[in-house]
Amino acid sequence: MKKIAVLIPCYNEELTVGKVIKDFQQSLPEADIYVYDNNSTDRTAEIAASCGAAVRHVPIQGKGFVVRQMFQDIQADCCLMVDGDDTYPAEEAQKLLQPILNNEADMVCGDRLSTTYLHLNKRRFHNIGNLLVCKMIKIFFHSRISDVMTGYRAFSAEFIRLCPIMKPGFELETEMTIWAVERRFRIREIPVTYRDRPAGSHSKLNTVKDGFKVINTIIRSLRDYRPLFFFGMIAAICFLASISAFIPVLIDYINTGMVPKFPTLICSVFCAAIGCIVLTCGLILHSINNHFASLFELMRKRN
Repeated sequence: MKKIAVLIPCYNEELTVGKVIKDFQQSLPEADIYVYDNNSTDRTAEIAASCGAAVRHVPIQGKGFVVRQMFQDIQADCCLMVDGDDTYPAEEAQKLLQPILNNEADMVCGDRLSTTYLHLNKRRFHNIGNLLVCKMIKIFFHSRISDVMTGYRAFSAEFIRLCPIMKPGFELETEMTIWAVERRFRIREIPVTYRDRPAGSHSKLNTVKDGFKVINTIIRSLRDYRPLFFFGMIAAICFLASISAFIPVLIDYINTGMVPKFPTLICSVFCAAIGCIVLTCGLILHSINNHFASLFELMRKRN
C-alpha cells in the first residue's frame, strides 16, 4: 500500500485547523497528517496536536520556508498539500491523489478559478491578480495551467525530491509551477470547489505587496529559464532606440552630406552596441540553460 501524507502549512489558523484535520482524517483515513506551524501566536499548534496531527515547527517566517522544510522531512509515495484555512474540501482529495498514485502525473493542482473562487472571493483585486498571473505564465511559458496560485496540490515522491523551493513567501506556488513547466513534469489540473473563509478568519496574503513579489518571480523566472527571449526583448528595445536616433542623422547626411547631429549619432551607435552585448549575453545564457536542462534530464533517468 502506498504511503500518503497530508501536509498543512499553518500560521494563526486556530479557528479552522481542527476542522481541516478532522475532515482529512475522515476522507483519507490511511494518510499521515502533518501540521507545520510557522510561529503562530494563537492555539494553532495545540489544537492540531489534540486532533491527532503530527505537529512540526518552522522558526523562519514565510510559507516558502515551511514548504521547503516539508519537502525535506516527508518520505511518502504521494503528498497532498492543503492550506489550513478550510477553503479546500477534503472530500475532493481523492481526485487529486489518483493521478499521482496511478503514475499519470507528477503534480496535480486543484483548480479553483474554473469553479467557485471568482464568485465567492470577496477581495476583487485577488481575482484580478490571479487571472493576470495565469495569463502571464500562459504567454511567457506556454503553459495551460488555469490556477497558478492554488494551495491545494498533490505531488509525487520524485517531484518533492527534485523541486527546489527558493522563494520565502506566497510566490512559491508561482515558482513551483514555472519550474515544473520548464522541467517538463507531468502536470494535471482537477477542478475543485472553493469555499470562502469562515467569519473571523483572515487571509495573510497582501494583495499589493505579495502581488508584486509574484510578478517579480515571473520576470526572474523568464530571465532564468528563457534567457534568449528575455535578453532578446531588451536588445530589441536597444536596437529600436538606435534606429530611431539614426534615421534623422541619416536623412540629414543624405540631404546635406554632413552630420550636424553628431551627439545623436554617438547615442545611436551606443544603443546598438548595448543591444549587441545584451543579445550576446542572451545567447550564452540560452546555451548554458539548455546544458543544465540536459543534465537535469540525465539525473532524473539515473535516479
